[in-house]
Order: sequence, then C-alpha cells, then structure tokens
Amino acid sequence: MIESLQGLIANNLSDIVGLALNLLGAIAILIVGWGASKWFGGRAETSARRSSRVDDTLVPIIGKTVRILIMIVTLLAVLNQFGIQTASLLAILGAAGLAVGLALQGTLSNIASGVLILVLRPFKVGDAVELNGLFGVIDEIGLFVTELHTFDNIAVTMPNSQAWGLVKNLSKNEQRRLDLVIGIGYDDDMDYAIQLIREVLDKEERILDEPEPLIAVGELGDSAVNLYVRPWTRAEDLWPTKYDLLKRIKQKLDQEGINIPYPQRDVHIHGTMNNDQ
Repeated sequence: MIESLQGLIANNLSDIVGLALNLLGAIAILIVGWGASKWFGGRAETSARRSSRVDDTLVPIIGKTVRILIMIVTLLAVLNQFGIQTASLLAILGAAGLAVGLALQGTLSNIASGVLILVLRPFKVGDAVELNGLFGVIDEIGLFVTELHTFDNIAVTMPNSQAWGLVKNLSKNEQRRLDLVIGIGYDDDMDYAIQLIREVLDKEERILDEPEPLIAVGELGDSAVNLYVRPWTRAEDLWPTKYDLLKRIKQKLDQEGINIPYPQRDVHIHGTMNNDQ
C-alpha cells in the first residue's frame, strides 16, 4: 500500500508541485488583492471626502465600489492561476447582470439619478426647489429617494428618477426679483401712480439698489391699466418683502385717491411658487 502510494506520488510529482505552486500563488494574489482593495478604497474615500463637489452620502459608496472592482479583478486572477478560462465566465456574468438589470431597471434608474444628484448637486439639503412640479424644501438626499416637505409642511418622498430632470432651485441665487402686477383705473394718472409706488419702494430697506427696480405700464387690461412692479431683493427676503409691499402700496394708492378697479387681476409673482407659503 505504501509502495503504491509512493509510486503514485513519484509519477505525479510534477503535477503535485505545480498544484502547490498554483495554490501558493492564488493565496498570494488574494492577499495582495485584499490589501490593495482596502488601500485604494480608503484613498478613494479620503479624496472624495476632501472634494467639495462630492456629497457626503456618496463618499462610502465610492470606497465600496473601488473595493468591489479590485476584488473582482483579484478573483479573476485567482481563477486564471488555476488555468480556468475566465472569458466564458465573464460572458455568463454579463448575461446574468443584463437580466438582473432589466428586472430592476426602475431601481437602477433611481440609483443612477441619485448618483447624478449627489455628484452634480443641482440642489442641497435646505434648498427651496420645484421638483417635478412640486414646490418644497429638501430634507434629505439618498441613493434611491429624495425627501422634502412642502411649504405647508407635508412630508414628501420622491423617487430620484422623478427628482432628476428639470430642477428649479429657488435658493441657489442670492438675489431674486419680485414680479408684482398692480391694476389702476383708466381715469387715474398713470405717472402719479408710478411715483407713489416708487416712494413706497424707496422706503423699503430690503429692496436692492442694483439691479434698479422697474415700474412701468405693462398692459392695458379689460378693466385696468396694469403696472408692472419689479424690485430685487435677497432670496431670503423675497416673501416677507412681497407681503409688506402689497399692503403698503394698497394703502398708499387708497390714501392718494388712486382707484384699484373691480374686477382686477390678482397681484402675484410669476414663475416662482404658489401662494401657499
């Protein structure tokens, strides 16, 4: 029995040595690959964390992605060490990945949109925005969904595929323009009404000197001459300034006998947000 085993080993010694060397080589590749994945993943996270263009939510994802890619390459190298052809394996994995991708295309779309939002940063937490026709303030940005609350404090969870697209960020620019429409009677003095409105604007400290406020005859309506009043304010002062101006302009025109006829156009801000704030 012992002699036959010795003979078997002697006859296959070269194969056994080759297998042992391949095993040692595979172990060495695994150790090196594991260490490389940890090191490069850590470096990727550090670089991403230092970059002002990368959101904090994306930092650990970048590190994990780098680690996974390096470990995939490492495993392919291990298989190749034992003489296993990896081309067919890659084809099978590719087909399986395609099938999974088709099954999860909605989820993958949300992830892709989430990555774009986190990288390109069209908005950030705390910004007032219009997303997919909905106005609100951003509370949290995740890989799958974006959470926000409306101006009447209703919590909304929106899939990232819907949040990514035409984004109106109402907080990004430091200055905003108020677009007011004030209707006066056809029998009233337009120049005098413009003078009175300008006096109201001049007394409002929140209105910026530059760009210069515009007060002009905008259109001749069915029942009123509509004056366009377009002053500029800081973004955070937009709505308080609007409410105060409407009250003071109305009081000033009433005091000076300028008629605001009925029916009249609503005084509103065009293209910003609804009046529910």
